[in-house]
Amino acid sequence: MTACEKEYYTVDDFASVKKIDTHTHLNANNAAIGEQAKADNFTLLAVNVDVPDYPTVQEQRSFALHQIKSVPNTVSFLTAFTLQGWDSAWTKRTIPWLKEGFDQGALGIKIWKNIGMTYKDATGNFIMVDDPKFDSVVQYIIDQDKTIMGHLGEPKNCWLPIEQMTVNNDRHYFKEHPEYHMFLHPEYPSYEDQINARDHFIEKHPDMRFVGAHLGSLEWSVDELAKRLDKFPNMAVDMAERISHLQHQSLTDYDKVRNFIIKYQDRLIYATDSEIRDSYDAEAVRKHVHDIWLHDWEYFVTDNQMTSPEVNGEFKGMKLPRTVVNKIFHDNAVRWFKMPG
Repeated sequence: MTACEKEYYTVDDFASVKKIDTHTHLNANNAAIGEQAKADNFTLLAVNVDVPDYPTVQEQRSFALHQIKSVPNTVSFLTAFTLQGWDSAWTKRTIPWLKEGFDQGALGIKIWKNIGMTYKDATGNFIMVDDPKFDSVVQYIIDQDKTIMGHLGEPKNCWLPIEQMTVNNDRHYFKEHPEYHMFLHPEYPSYEDQINARDHFIEKHPDMRFVGAHLGSLEWSVDELAKRLDKFPNMAVDMAERISHLQHQSLTDYDKVRNFIIKYQDRLIYATDSEIRDSYDAEAVRKHVHDIWLHDWEYFVTDNQMTSPEVNGEFKGMKLPRTVVNKIFHDNAVRWFKMPG
């Protein structure tokens, strides 16, 4: 093997390298994703989240614990809370709920975009993530040495008409979910309101270990994301469902995107947002997840010319050094979530 070959992985190295996907939703007794993960040398982080059409957070925790038992040494999980009872004894109920999850092995929590986009207080105001009422709960999480994953705000595309959006997965999602398409809801907090509240939240808690889901809702600009990573050393981001935005940006400035990834190699975490429910076809899910993982691996380790249904145009793979790939696909998950190595 030449020195150059040692510096880079190939597509053929996919199965032999230990990898972690830190953003999956295993809301099922079916262990198809976990079984595929074992076959592809992945371990998984099952993320509980307060989403209206998901099982309850209690049910999601039960599913996660079942998955951990079903596919040993493959699955870890994040718990979640709701804001039910916000105007009464919310803090007193939430901390014991989190303690129970942490005692059961949760590595942290996930907070979702309904903070800032759905929940309102008794006066009718949107509850933003930098509300002081969160402070004691956040401090409890910090004191337990746990991580907070935050999906706060949405892609900037969310505030644009469908035809002006930059990637096809956003076009599809917001067409299917008009309740979250903020272009249709100008009375809601703006994109800037969401990002400013999130940034203030991080600023208020410098000891918090924070992972911004979906490239921290700054997916549209590696320059803007770099500003936050420079400002907040306690912030990393996952790539779940946003790799297409890197690919889109690389159509016009490949070197900028590649240099960004290399510069911030300690702060970028591989993730997919893959999901299973018991109603899904298990074999179809296994194939879909495997195909995503392999396509993403090709994108990061080769300089092949590639296409994706999410991106209008042909783009080139990043061909990152294997030291960078190891961090993105494994080491950063261990560091930021304390996942088993």
